[in-house]
Amino acid sequence: MAREPRRRRPGLAAPSSGFREDVIAGLSLPRKTLPPKYFYDATGSRLFERICRLPEYYPTRVELALTRANAAAMARFAGRGVALVEYGSGESLKTRSLIRALRPGAYIPVDISADALQRAERRLRREFPWLAIRAVQGDFSAPLALRMDSSRKARTLVYFPGSTIGNLTPEEAHAFLAMTRGQVGARGAMLVGVDLKKDPAVLHAAYNDAQGVTAAFNLNLLARINRELGADFELRRWRHYAFYNAALGRIEMHLASLGAQSVRIGRHRFRFASGETIHTENSYKYAAAEFQALARRAGFRPAKLWVDARQRFSVHGLIAT
Repeated sequence: MAREPRRRRPGLAAPSSGFREDVIAGLSLPRKTLPPKYFYDATGSRLFERICRLPEYYPTRVELALTRANAAAMARFAGRGVALVEYGSGESLKTRSLIRALRPGAYIPVDISADALQRAERRLRREFPWLAIRAVQGDFSAPLALRMDSSRKARTLVYFPGSTIGNLTPEEAHAFLAMTRGQVGARGAMLVGVDLKKDPAVLHAAYNDAQGVTAAFNLNLLARINRELGADFELRRWRHYAFYNAALGRIEMHLASLGAQSVRIGRHRFRFASGETIHTENSYKYAAAEFQALARRAGFRPAKLWVDARQRFSVHGLIAT
C-alpha cells in the first residue's frame, strides 16, 4: 500500500478481460502473485481510505502535513498556471492543498478505480468551481492520452503522492520515471512522494494494524476475484501476511494459505500447499539520496526535497532534463 486513497477514477472499473488474464497469469507462476492495481474496486478503495486514517499508518498523515506546510514552496517550484496531472488520485486529499497554492490551469486526475475518482471529482468541483477538471480512468503504468490543450504553453506537472512509486521494483520505478519524463516534455516536472527507510517495527505496524483493516483490504482482492471472475476462494482459509524484507528494503504483502487447497477460476484450477503465499504487493522504502540517483538516471534533475522533522517521509521536486 502506498497510494493516495493510494492507492489511487472515472468511467468503468478495470476491464474484466484484462483482470482475468492478469489473475490467471499471476497464479500460474511458480511463485504466485497478483497485481496490486486490482485492490481498488469500490470496496477496496473504501478500505484503503480507512487504512489511511489508522494510527499505525503514518504515510498519508505525514505526507499530508508535509504538503500543507510546504504548499507555497511547492507552488513556487511548479510555476504559475501548470497543467497538474495526478497519478493515482483517489480521494485527492493532499491535492486540495496543492490546488489552493498552485491554482493550476487544469487538473487531470488519473486512476484505475471509477468509484473513488468519481467521488473525488464531485468534491473537488464543489470546492474549486473555477478549476477545469479532466478526469481520466486508466492504468498510469503505461502511457496515457491525457487530452492536454495543445494551445497552452504552461508546464506539465505530474503529481505522484502517497509513495505509490514504492509499489514498483527499482527497475520498474526507473522505467516509470523515464516514461513520465517523456510524457511531461522538456519543460515538465514532477512532485513525488517517497517513503523513507526507518525502524522496521514502525513499518511492520503500518502494514499489520490492530483493527485488521489492512488484512480486510488484502483479502478483498480474493473476494473481488470471486465476484467478478466466478472463482471459489474460501476467504476463511487465507490470512493476511506482511513483513519488512530488510535485504531488499521493502514491505511485502502476501496472502497465505491456511492449508492445502485448490481454487477454480473457470476452466483453470490452482493448487496451494499449506503455508504457500500469493504475493500481492511490495512497498519499497528509499533513502533520499537513493531515490534522487534513480531520478537522475531516468532523465530528471532533483531540484527540491521536503522531509518531515522525524525523517519518515519525503516529497521530491524533479525537473526534466
